[in-house]
Amino acid sequence: MLALIERVRVYEGRTQSKSAASRERFEKREQLLPRERLSLLLDPGAPFLELSTLAGLGLDIPDLSASVPDLSASVPGGGVIAGIGFVSGIRCMVCASDSGIDAGALQPMGLEKQLRIQEIALENKLPYVQLVESAGANLMQYRVEAFVHAGNVFRNLARLSAAGLPVVTVTHGSSTAGGAYQTGLSDYIILVRGRSRAFLAGPPLLKAATGEIATEEELGGAVMHASVSGLGDYLAEDDRDGLRIAREIIAQIDWNRSLPKEPPRPHKLPRYDAEELLGIMPADHKRPVDMRQVIARIADDSEFLEFGADYGSATVCGHFKIEGYSVGVITNNGPIDTAGSSKATHFIQACCQSRTPILYLNNITGFMVGRSHEEAGIIKHGSKMIQAVTSATVPQITIYCGASYGAGNYAMCGRGFHPRFCFSWPNAKTAVMGGEQAAQTMRIVSEAGMRRKGQVDEARLDAMSARIVDLFDSQMSVFTTSAHLLDDGVIDPRDTRAVLANVLAVCREAEVRNPQAMQFSVARP
Repeated sequence: MLALIERVRVYEGRTQSKSAASRERFEKREQLLPRERLSLLLDPGAPFLELSTLAGLGLDIPDLSASVPDLSASVPGGGVIAGIGFVSGIRCMVCASDSGIDAGALQPMGLEKQLRIQEIALENKLPYVQLVESAGANLMQYRVEAFVHAGNVFRNLARLSAAGLPVVTVTHGSSTAGGAYQTGLSDYIILVRGRSRAFLAGPPLLKAATGEIATEEELGGAVMHASVSGLGDYLAEDDRDGLRIAREIIAQIDWNRSLPKEPPRPHKLPRYDAEELLGIMPADHKRPVDMRQVIARIADDSEFLEFGADYGSATVCGHFKIEGYSVGVITNNGPIDTAGSSKATHFIQACCQSRTPILYLNNITGFMVGRSHEEAGIIKHGSKMIQAVTSATVPQITIYCGASYGAGNYAMCGRGFHPRFCFSWPNAKTAVMGGEQAAQTMRIVSEAGMRRKGQVDEARLDAMSARIVDLFDSQMSVFTTSAHLLDDGVIDPRDTRAVLANVLAVCREAEVRNPQAMQFSVARP
């Protein structure tokens, strides 16, 4: 586990180092690096939950001839730094262009990352603060489907504003073509004198399209937009000044005025050391593990009230608290059977009745199979559980702790079922089934076909099995699933309690907050 955590940190560090390598260029322009901007925007010492740090890992330098992506030079993150943090005491979703890398050019998985964080902001009623400096799309890698899909980013900015969630933007540098609407679709716009550029067509495209010649400053500079076009609401002298203004805007809108003043939630730490989470999950997912051992290391005082312990016992349900927040948990000590799925369905509905958030700790190899289980109605009972997960009216949070295979992934609120938040431990595996099972299944089918033709080629079957195992093994690790945004990030198991406390607080605030929704988003003057 420690080796896997270190591997995650190496990839994250590679991204931070490449961005920081642009320091000399930024200093010549009297600008701050993207992470320096972020650190000045956020409240010092307050928690910041960074999201999707491995987005695009291995996908930024695709080799179509390779079955396994080359990660040796990949720089993940999608060109975007994003997460949930505090600005002037207000919990916000923050998104910053990582303009130290390729001038902040938008990467395909960076687009998906922005769409996901906008979804989180909408669902959890979070103000949206963006620090923009992007060269836009790379025209040498133009794809029409990406262009069309990118419209969702701008649609979501309008939806955030209409939902009563303030969109605050500091445009530190370029905001060009369609990207200009990333600035324009904001409720509060801060431009930096001599650095901000916002135009639908830059000088090269303008000359190519109309023959008109204009400088960048004349066409879309900060002073022009603040005094002539009306695009800019505030004119900052430099990056620091722009971030100061952004913090003051958030402070002045009195966002927390409707939140009730809750007293501190008294709680006790777990009785067992979080360091032990590093050794609980076996490297071999075939080996059994008691997930109560995980619960004991994240629950307040390690207290766990199990629900229906003697019925469908491989499916573990119950209640515990994390930093005083009540949560219902569903996890797995074996495949889901008919009794387990019925119990989980009951438990999900009971949590909805009491408005208790549900945590899914995935360690599931799938549903039980076989003649007796089919006769017992595993399909209909499993379907009831999936219906309950789909229709649940409370926040659902998923953590992939081990395996998450087959329909078990669906029943345990996998990413396709839109959990409010979804994280992975570094050892997690996600697939329709294990590689060996897939290979054996296809071998049986192929061998039967060969027998019908009167000739069985063992060498060919062996080669096919090896290819299938490699195919499945190459796609099931978090270094592939997180790269494709199939979670919201890979977390150190020792940080699980802190991450859960953070997102449970986000969900709790969203539940009691009532933003002033409107029919339309705020329009520019």
